[in-house]
Amino acid sequence: MNTIEIRTRSREDFVDLTADVERAVASSGVAGGVCVVTVPHTTAGITANENADPDVRADLAMVLRKIVPDALPYTHGEGNSPAHVKTALVGSSVTLIVEGGRLKLGTWQGVFFCEFDGPRTRQAWVQVVGK
Repeated sequence: MNTIEIRTRSREDFVDLTADVERAVASSGVAGGVCVVTVPHTTAGITANENADPDVRADLAMVLRKIVPDALPYTHGEGNSPAHVKTALVGSSVTLIVEGGRLKLGTWQGVFFCEFDGPRTRQAWVQVVGK
């Protein structure tokens, strides 16, 4: 397993981890199988999405803010309930295909760490499984 250290810069932040995950796959020696990327945080998620246009990340953040507004009568006492809900919607892991010793992504895809309660120092864990 590989650990990727992440420092987010703002309350909401989408950090491109594609190159880090690709390095983990390359160093694993696995020719074919799957790569699981997971985050051990309840207020941060992970997704594979468009990596060509940074406006997509801004759009994702905007939509999540609209469907999970800050001004609801949340009962969780720490004040970060919206971050927990956004994480539940985005998810805490992605499973990606490894083929030919490389991460197999679509033409425009990248892997993004999704911060919803930053800025913080976080981790993503990468496990490559195969033959």
